[in-house]
Amino acid sequence: MRLAVILVHYRTPELAAGAVAALRLDARESGLDIEGLVVDNGSDEAGRALLASLPFERIDPGANLGFAGGVNLGIDLMIGRSRSERIVVMNPDVRVLPGCLRALMDALDAGAAVAGPRFAWDEERRMLLPPAEERSRRSELLALLAARGEGWAFRARRRWRRHAFRHWEAESPLASYALSGSLLAMTRKAWERVGPFDEGYRLYFEETDWLRRAERSGLPARYVPAAEAVHLHGRSAVQEPRSGEWFEASARRFRERCYGRRFADLLASLDRRLPRHPPAPLAPVPPQGLVLGDRSFPLWIEVSPNPAGFPAAAERLAAPPAGPWKLPREIAERLAGADLTLQVVDERRRELARYSIGRQYWGRIGDDGAARRCV
Repeated sequence: MRLAVILVHYRTPELAAGAVAALRLDARESGLDIEGLVVDNGSDEAGRALLASLPFERIDPGANLGFAGGVNLGIDLMIGRSRSERIVVMNPDVRVLPGCLRALMDALDAGAAVAGPRFAWDEERRMLLPPAEERSRRSELLALLAARGEGWAFRARRRWRRHAFRHWEAESPLASYALSGSLLAMTRKAWERVGPFDEGYRLYFEETDWLRRAERSGLPARYVPAAEAVHLHGRSAVQEPRSGEWFEASARRFRERCYGRRFADLLASLDRRLPRHPPAPLAPVPPQGLVLGDRSFPLWIEVSPNPAGFPAAAERLAAPPAGPWKLPREIAERLAGADLTLQVVDERRRELARYSIGRQYWGRIGDDGAARRCV
């Protein structure tokens, strides 16, 4: 089976090299034949040399086209010269795990037009990343209100949790359009029917918009838990100083297109007028980790960079850990110094406790200027 892979790169050549190596290993073990393109939206001389050494063809568009523009260019080139009926588009900060591509192809063969994997946050696969957020007028309004008080935040977390657990607990392909553009598999016919990504989205929301159009076209989408990948989340976006500005512009564009300008204006007005209330202080997770005590298991530990506590990554603990719970070392090293919110949730999705991860957890700065991490 032939598979076309479009990887859109921006200033992270080492990540791209790792992504290509993982793709080739998985394809070889799964009996898949990959045709690969790297659309290079930005590299220095050393980066270009590394990308040129990879077994994927490097395409230089001459400018940063954004993710949407890079995907469109790559697929146009691939369709013009390839017979592949299956297409994968992805970021360089994704590592497919063995069997991922085969499980996605199986979902397409079973009738899905588009499919996405289950993402882990770390190489140990302890923590699952959440599915893409639900997008509706109600969810948008609730997310805005969540920053205005704990009562609203609690309601928003409860609603979000129903959505997240539905995906986390799935054991077979799940009908869902809450897929991540970090890696999407689709049929060639689906792409031709839905059309290209909207390049008006400079960064973020392009796949959300495309999946919404796929849904309106009646094309089935599947979240595939057997297709596992690790997403080293946010490693490309942080290289772009305008990413925050582009996110806000893309969010506004999506709201206008999907809900109408009046609703987008209403949200913007409420965001300006309603005061933001700082969240009540939470008990800190101590440096030695979180002692779970005599709680009943299984439990879920949710970790979010959002003070409101969602969206969050989560780890399921089937039994008490050997000692206090700690962030996986890999994530701790990536996020050292960040302010995080942690929730303990039972199997019935009830919140049992909330904590903060902050300065006390990360340790202190030593005389040598290095962060002494506590995990």
